[in-house]
Amino acid sequence: MTKRKPTNLKQGSPVMPAAPVAAPPAYRFTAWFMEEWSRTALPLGIVLLLLTPFMLSGLDIVAFLVFLQLPIYMLHQYEEHAQGRFREFVNQEVAGGREVLTNRAIFWINILGVWLLDLVILYVAQFPAPLLGLIAIYLTLFNSLLHIAMGIRLRRYNPGLWTSLLLFLPVGGYSLYVISVIAKATWFDQGIGLSAAILLHGLIFLYIGRKLRAG
Repeated sequence: MTKRKPTNLKQGSPVMPAAPVAAPPAYRFTAWFMEEWSRTALPLGIVLLLLTPFMLSGLDIVAFLVFLQLPIYMLHQYEEHAQGRFREFVNQEVAGGREVLTNRAIFWINILGVWLLDLVILYVAQFPAPLLGLIAIYLTLFNSLLHIAMGIRLRRYNPGLWTSLLLFLPVGGYSLYVISVIAKATWFDQGIGLSAAILLHGLIFLYIGRKLRAG
């Protein structure tokens, strides 16, 4: 005679069905990239820097210096945005706690206004108009001066300050000097580069100002 295994269920008790296992959320590259772009900027920037010897041999010196702005800007973007610190800094220090700068806005500003713009300027500098490469140089330098000015005014660190001091100023300053000498840049050429950088940053300030007035 076989013994039955003991059970904790009373006779006649209903058997509870197993809870359904939730399916993992569907993967969407656009949503992932919009969230993680600033973290991908770190390995991308390092890889591009490791490729600089090959780029130097394949590009003329003006285009190479324009190319160099993109990987150092990617490292700068990692310092600024990888943990959302620049967004928090602007929303707290400038907007008094209101959200005037969102993750979506930061994404489009940096992807279109840095990655895509620097890529377009690189093509232009390599082929038809080398002196327009000054736009990328002034974009780097003007951004660094803004971070330094904020640091002096507030007497404390702001996200992006260290890469501005250690990368933007020396690399951007050297690039400006070399391109100005080799390509024989005139004051008009310098004005175009500086004006484009000021205009791009001015559009960002206008966007933040409009959000402040609407808030």
